[in-house]
Amino acid sequence: MDIKAPDLGVDSAEVSEIMVAVGDVIEKDDNIVLLESDKASVEVPSSAAGKVTKISVSVGDQVTEGMVLIELESAEVSDDADDKAEEVTDAEQADESTEDAAEEDTDVEESAADASEGASTTHALPDIGVDEAQVAEIMVSVGDTVSADESILLIESDKASVEVPAPEAGVVEKILVNAGDTVANGQDFIVIKAAGSSNAKPKADTAKKADKPAPKAGDKPQPAPTGEPKQAPAPTSTAASTDKKLTEAQVNEKLADVYAGPAVRKLARQLGVDITQVNGSALNDRILKEDLFAHVKNRLTTQQAAPAAQGAVSSGLPKLPDMSKTEIWGETETQDLSRLQKVSIPQLNYNTLLPQVTQFDLSDITETEKLRGELKGSMKAEGIGLTILAFIVKATAYALTQHPRFNSHLSDDNTQVILRKSVNMGIAVATDDGLVVPVIKNAQDKGIKQIAIEIGELAGKARDKKLTTKDMQGASFTISSQGILGGTAFTPLVNWPQVGILGASEATMQPVWNAAKQTFEPRLMLPLSLSYDHRVINGADAAVFTRYVATLLADPRRILL
Repeated sequence: MDIKAPDLGVDSAEVSEIMVAVGDVIEKDDNIVLLESDKASVEVPSSAAGKVTKISVSVGDQVTEGMVLIELESAEVSDDADDKAEEVTDAEQADESTEDAAEEDTDVEESAADASEGASTTHALPDIGVDEAQVAEIMVSVGDTVSADESILLIESDKASVEVPAPEAGVVEKILVNAGDTVANGQDFIVIKAAGSSNAKPKADTAKKADKPAPKAGDKPQPAPTGEPKQAPAPTSTAASTDKKLTEAQVNEKLADVYAGPAVRKLARQLGVDITQVNGSALNDRILKEDLFAHVKNRLTTQQAAPAAQGAVSSGLPKLPDMSKTEIWGETETQDLSRLQKVSIPQLNYNTLLPQVTQFDLSDITETEKLRGELKGSMKAEGIGLTILAFIVKATAYALTQHPRFNSHLSDDNTQVILRKSVNMGIAVATDDGLVVPVIKNAQDKGIKQIAIEIGELAGKARDKKLTTKDMQGASFTISSQGILGGTAFTPLVNWPQVGILGASEATMQPVWNAAKQTFEPRLMLPLSLSYDHRVINGADAAVFTRYVATLLADPRRILL
């Protein structure tokens, strides 16, 4: 007998919990699954009584009206089992024969499924573009069926949040990392059984489940026993997370213990709330959206410090003074930093260790701006936005090939300079969540048109939060342009391990003395700010380099020489 999803009131809903197991004997109206939509959570009752023979959905599946949820074997349950056993009728014997035949068919099916089982493969993290990053979210659970390229892990580096796709289709057997772990390139993170493998449980497990009493309506499902004691989460390191062997019940233990639906978890992520710190007010401590709002309000009114994120790096500064005395400090309010800002802080703290100096200069871009005005109309017709930034990238890339020390890194022992043979230009892009730096690879080999195309593509991906790790990795130098935001100059921060960064402020018309004509002329002047690591670059070289970039920008034809 098929038990199907009733009218849900929405087009589809997500399976949040499965409240029965194969082998359970349930009564009519016993709850069997919990469905979550963006608007509500609904417990679906069984429309008949019987023994659960098959569960047709998994946690995370999207279901619609009429979809089969479970299959039941209808049975008459007698209060006097002994009398029933003694009074075996011919019909019952026939039923037993039928059951035996069904079991034989099941055995055949299981054997066929076993024969088609795929191999289990342990997969390593791809190149995430940085030495290490933090696991922000695990998007799948053990037992889930995933498709190739489906997002399964959210990794946060110091500049961006990146979703790691499934390397192959199949069933998730093990997850080797936890939320909050620090991970590195090439680290094993998941075990997947290839598509086509059997999900059938061993008969011994089924028998054990059959002995277990059916859960009561509204009960919170309990994780299956693993035979190992449940351990409290402890601080992790890269080595520890690699060596740790996880069981199904321990996977993502911290988040798995939280009783909340997908809609509530999504809202918690949007609010920047650690859902493990929220107290649930519904049945079995289930967390509702109202609980999230109450938690945020409580934090703001009581001015409690937010829980320190795992792997946080101290800036070395002393603690803030006690600001609870309003007669001294006045009224205050706390606001959470965005995830991108939080993960950027350790990288920014590196600047306290760099002897950084900034060189300022002006570039006369009057003629270059005229050239841009002549070209931008035809490029706009091709869907290309030609900004002055494309000219700055081209001129700077060429200057770096002529002054390779600015396109280098200082060795760990401070005895060597590692020169880069290609110019991978980082472009700082402002987004609602903070600053990100995608990279134009081999900029020295590209023309202004191609550079303009890539600037537009990368800026669009940054604003849409679609940058990949490959888009963010490998920069050898960075340009930060404030465009038309105003200002005359600023001091950009060197993005370690690079040794230089060029800032460009808003160009303005200024009077410039023309010695030949003995008069002042209006010229469009672009302020340049070059910050550099003084351990590698000395002041004289910085002044020469900045003036060289300014000269190239004044007349881009020099690049052709």
